[in-house]
Amino acid sequence: MGKASKDKRDIYYRKAKEQGWRARSAFKLLQIDEEFNIFQGVKHVVDLCAAPGSWSQVLSRKLYMPSKLSPDSGDGVVPLIVAIDLQPMAPIDGVIQVQGDITNAQTAEVVIKHFDGCKADLVVCDGAPDVTGLHDMDEFVQSQLILAALTIVTHVLRVGGKFIAKIFRGKDTSLLYCQLKLFFPIVTFAKPKSSRNSSIEAFAVCENYSPPEGFNEKDLYRLLEKVGSPSGVSDSDCSSGWLEGANKVYIPFLACGDLSGYDSDRSYPLPCSAEGPSYQSLDPVQPPIAPPYKTALELKKNLP
Repeated sequence: MGKASKDKRDIYYRKAKEQGWRARSAFKLLQIDEEFNIFQGVKHVVDLCAAPGSWSQVLSRKLYMPSKLSPDSGDGVVPLIVAIDLQPMAPIDGVIQVQGDITNAQTAEVVIKHFDGCKADLVVCDGAPDVTGLHDMDEFVQSQLILAALTIVTHVLRVGGKFIAKIFRGKDTSLLYCQLKLFFPIVTFAKPKSSRNSSIEAFAVCENYSPPEGFNEKDLYRLLEKVGSPSGVSDSDCSSGWLEGANKVYIPFLACGDLSGYDSDRSYPLPCSAEGPSYQSLDPVQPPIAPPYKTALELKKNLP
């Protein structure tokens, strides 16, 4: 009854299981692609904080599988997808898994080796910390995760590439926007239809990677710290200063996905047949293979 109840009140949770996605978050990346066409011309992709793998599944189905099913189409180059996470995840066709830390430059070197010295056309990151419910705290921690992801982005993303990352909207969102604008001329914050209205999450869609002239990856945090300080870095869209008052930055924000489609905050009736209710809740597509709560469950089993 519990599973059926959740299927009824979360349409994307139900559809994810029906369509074989590991998590409902797959629809968020699909809807971002519908709006921004982020997969066009992409041959090398990095998925940061990939577990349990729903975004890697999207990358596999949209990029890898079509090239395998029609090897004579296109330029004959099979897309390469590298997924990085501290946690292991079950295999996905066409996805190379790297168990490592996204803040470590050595992880970037491993990725580039898999690409035979080439760099990525697209980097995506759906990672997020365990939320506390304190929005200011959650927003700050999430912004720090994105800046940590920039550590690997600046090493592996080619000039002109794209970066997609989950953000939490809040009072300091303009600061994060300006920090991203240092590296991407086009930055849009987007809210997919499958993302609940009650959630403060959105996604930063960063296009045309263009690092500052003479930029050294080792100076990343030194450069980011200047944004929003009294001696901040001038930018055509982000004035130097504290980013408040006259210097307040207004961020492009876009709703994406079919706005007439399923509402993620609405409850939907379960399918029925002429004989009456016929719906059976499906099991998750792929349960976690090494969940952080595994140890707690084992200890609980051993209790007298």
